[in-house]
Amino acid sequence: MISSVVRASLLRRGVGIRAQSTWTQVKMGPPDAILGITEAFKRDTDPRKMNLGVGAYRTDAGSPFVLDSVTQAENQLLHEKLDKEYLPITGLPQFTQAAAQLAYGSSSPVLDRLAITQSISGTGALRIGGAFVQRFCEGTPTVYVPGPSWGNHKAVFGDCGLTVKPYRYYDAKTRGLDLEGMLEDLSNLPRGQIVLLHACAHNPTGVDPTPDQWARIQSVVEENGHVAFFDMAYQGFATGDTDRDAHALRTFVEAGRAPVVLAQSFAKNMGLYGERVGTFSVVGASRDERARLESQLKILVRPMYSNPPVHGARIAARVLTDPELRSLWLSEVKLMADRIIGMRVALRSRLEKLGSSVAWNHITDQIGMFCFTGLTAAQVDRLAQEFHIYLTRDGRVSMAGITSANVDYLADSIHAVTQ
Repeated sequence: MISSVVRASLLRRGVGIRAQSTWTQVKMGPPDAILGITEAFKRDTDPRKMNLGVGAYRTDAGSPFVLDSVTQAENQLLHEKLDKEYLPITGLPQFTQAAAQLAYGSSSPVLDRLAITQSISGTGALRIGGAFVQRFCEGTPTVYVPGPSWGNHKAVFGDCGLTVKPYRYYDAKTRGLDLEGMLEDLSNLPRGQIVLLHACAHNPTGVDPTPDQWARIQSVVEENGHVAFFDMAYQGFATGDTDRDAHALRTFVEAGRAPVVLAQSFAKNMGLYGERVGTFSVVGASRDERARLESQLKILVRPMYSNPPVHGARIAARVLTDPELRSLWLSEVKLMADRIIGMRVALRSRLEKLGSSVAWNHITDQIGMFCFTGLTAAQVDRLAQEFHIYLTRDGRVSMAGITSANVDYLADSIHAVTQ
């Protein structure tokens, strides 16, 4: 044994003492795929480099965009010198009420029986929702997610103790929706499963069902007793119209026969990425049921993070409830959506002018922030190595990273690796 005096002397002289750490068994985790892309992009010194991996909006100059409606709302709040007291467990009521109206419709009959809580953006909403269905759905339901889906869905629901499995969604041959495969899979599931649905601007494919297709999906979910778990991260960001982008959610709610829960985020459509503003809600059957559901949401949230942050919720509430700011915000949402749609048109047009042998109509058929290009992993690697263009190896492109200044270079590079 080394005495405490000798140990202290060795440590002062910088002599290490080998000891068994409590955490020796902890293994190195795999790196985050998006983080790896960003790091590679930062190391690249070529002036033509492009980062098409990160899912955050950029202006046509390639810069982050702070919405004017958000700036004005924040300035108003700062002038009012509000306190920094804790919010209730379920968040800022002015925000959750306005968020519910945005999602479900201001005249929706379900608003008075909707249990809703503020969340730590969309990811936090999914985490609350996962815990809720794990605790209260009968039996041991599995969460079924589209194939493919946002990578974090599996991790979030898995950490809630839920099994996560895919259902058919994307057709790689057509680069569109495999509707028949999707309906067949949902019909063949055991009754009462959790079906994760992207409300609009599907991530990562950009492939959304049409209104008629949503009606068919709703019927199958209803007939098989499944729970519809909507993830709505891009309301307004897909088409530029918040009501149009809520069509799928409202189709299910208005039918009124399939249980509906919703994870809602304001990261993309208000640019409140770092403020972490969102909600999780459950459509109840009555006001009495709403009260019981809300009591259980509080029980879930309290040990998770106690109560949500106030600043971002105040901003969102002000934007949603002030008529002038809301009008300005809606125009800015359309501006962002239109810019991305414009980049889709420009990219497809340039590729077709180059005489590409590949059909690129899916670029404009898809919608939202992401485009599933159909590029192979090898082609993605060539784009990075030869052309300094970085994207995920499944061929997903963040359309927000494309600008008027670089769209031709991107098209030329894609043409080079697909010939």
